[in-house]
Amino acid sequence: MSTVHFPFETHTLDNGLRVILQQDRTTPVVAVHLMYHVGSKNERPGRTGFAHLFEHLLFQGSENVPRDGHFKFIQNAGGTLNGTTWFDRTNYFETVPSNELDLALWLESDRMGFFAPSITQAKLDNQRDVVKNERRQSYENRPYGLAFETVIRNAYPPGHPYRHPTIGFMEDLDAATLDDVHDFFTTYYIPNNAALVVCGDFDPADALARVQYFFGDIPAGDDPPRVDVPVVSGGGEKREEITDRVQVPRVYVMFHSPSFNDPEFEAADVLTSLLAEGKSSRMRRELVYERRIAGEVEAFTWPTESVGMLFAVATARPGVTGPELEAAMMDTIEGLCDQGAREEELAGARNRVRRALIRRLQSVGNRADALAHAEVLHGDPAYVNQAFSRYDSVTPDAVDAVARSVLQRDGRTVVTVVPAEDSEGDPQAGPEDVG
Repeated sequence: MSTVHFPFETHTLDNGLRVILQQDRTTPVVAVHLMYHVGSKNERPGRTGFAHLFEHLLFQGSENVPRDGHFKFIQNAGGTLNGTTWFDRTNYFETVPSNELDLALWLESDRMGFFAPSITQAKLDNQRDVVKNERRQSYENRPYGLAFETVIRNAYPPGHPYRHPTIGFMEDLDAATLDDVHDFFTTYYIPNNAALVVCGDFDPADALARVQYFFGDIPAGDDPPRVDVPVVSGGGEKREEITDRVQVPRVYVMFHSPSFNDPEFEAADVLTSLLAEGKSSRMRRELVYERRIAGEVEAFTWPTESVGMLFAVATARPGVTGPELEAAMMDTIEGLCDQGAREEELAGARNRVRRALIRRLQSVGNRADALAHAEVLHGDPAYVNQAFSRYDSVTPDAVDAVARSVLQRDGRTVVTVVPAEDSEGDPQAGPEDVG
């Protein structure tokens, strides 16, 4: 049983903004993390990419902050900042010297409360072009860059909220109007659809007063519409082969798995560590070292809110075909289902997950991110403290049960990326970040 524990306090302002304060006096820095409960799954067909577009637009100034001022103010204060988008959420975050807490809070509150009137056609056109160029660089012109997009398109039926990539499609970005953008912002970027985490060197009572000062007068909006997310399972295998400018094949296998909110999520996560993390993991040992059929392997779960996705990915060694690699992957995966997890390998997998958790939560910025995710997607920031014991308590029987229910051919999605003729791509280019 783990003794790792991060004390925090929670508050809710009258406008619905959820506030989490986690004091850490170790170093004189403070992280401010604002997470909106909106991502690509909230976009309607024909208007994809809006959440990611706003990740860019919200750095373009407001009524009170000039264009690029957010970056300039934080960086001149000695801080760092960024924003990311995913299926279920969009987040913005700064880590600054603790005496600059007011600056970070003001900037976040200003774009929440005073951004909408500053959205112009010129800003929309500019950032739309930026996002389209990002799509070309990170997806269309990157080795293996369209693989995940192809996987989810095959894994989910038309109209499913998880079927399209976070970055959206070119034609949808082109079709976005200024009214579309205004409507999306006023629907989702409101205090009652957000969580604010302050983590680091501060006095909690003083910090709460400052949060109230900067955010308390921003009016709440109507509760955003709920998204219907059908659960997909079975229904037969889906597969597609695509060509790319790469040197060797890569096989992506996706299984429908427990979501981040499912009690079996931790067992599924440990299962992926047992499959492909560390030299003793099943896929690495059998495919990379013993059979020497793969140059690299990985397995992971996406902690998505409404449906789960578990991936096994392998990159072939030169001379190995996609079908050969896929057959070897499934030999290992089905062997695990048949044989079950051994206690010693499960202990190693649990330790690797635990080590990753500890590394992640060491910095105030990552800890603020974890608390925000736990609040927005789990509805409970205490999950950050519970996670250690939940992973520690994963048993071989729990892993075996998840493996048998998840790692099935029926309902799996297989995408194989094969070299185009005369390809000279990078054989080890990694999977793209969909966030």
